[in-house]
Amino acid sequence: MNKPELITSISEKSNLTKKDAEAALKGFIESVEEALEKGDKVQLVGFGIFEARKRAERKGRNPRSKEEITIPASTVPLFKAGKEFKERVNK
Repeated sequence: MNKPELITSISEKSNLTKKDAEAALKGFIESVEEALEKGDKVQLVGFGIFEARKRAERKGRNPRSKEEITIPASTVPLFKAGKEFKERVNK
């Protein structure tokens, strides 16, 4: 499912216009991004948790030259599915 298909689905399930559904989705995404930028996490009970985790500096290898390289530390977004969400997907 791509973004336009998701907007159509949200629109149908919530009785919103596609324009309102798109605005709601955009607002949700921006809110999650802003929370993660600040170091907060977003917990939606039954659905899951969005959070940012720090990844330590580590050693890697260039696959072409086989040369060892240092991969710098970074912060990465993470989504951990909630119990109800996992159960529904695994039906």
